Amino acid sequence: MLAALIAGAAMYYLQIYAFYDEVVPTGTDDVQLTSLVTGQPEPILYEDFQAIDADSSPIRYRACFTTPLSQAMLTETYQPYEGAEPLVAPGWFDCFDADEIGAALSEGTALAFMGTENHSYGIDRIVAILPDGRGFAWHQINHCGEVVFDGRPAPEDCPEPPAETD
Repeated sequence: MLAALIAGAAMYYLQIYAFYDEVVPTGTDDVQLTSLVTGQPEPILYEDFQAIDADSSPIRYRACFTTPLSQAMLTETYQPYEGAEPLVAPGWFDCFDADEIGAALSEGTALAFMGTENHSYGIDRIVAILPDGRGFAWHQINHCGEVVFDGRPAPEDCPEPPAETD
């Protein structure tokens, strides 16, 4: 019984705390949105940036920040993102509440934008902004990743997947 309790506690710790690292902000390009004009990600103004990530999975990235940019200006300048689904962050990273963000996206009060398409193959960085300037970013599997990660060939509209290494 004691061994099971210790193993359970160790698994919990490993899943919730051990694999995450704090992302050290650069202060200049931590938050990027894809321009409607160029189709390329470009930095936006932001403050109070906090982020976590893990090498164990490409979709563990979560970030919180604030921006002085209005939603109206953002929608005129940057590419919107349909189908944004914020992923739950560990409870200790309390600035990122996936339920609150998801509800705001559903209600239309938060707006989602393409941060960086194919940040790593098949994974997009999504950015959502609330009317009060609070912003959030996370990684989400895109349609290319969904297909390729299931072991099927990449669709014609997707970039070629990276070669597998042994």
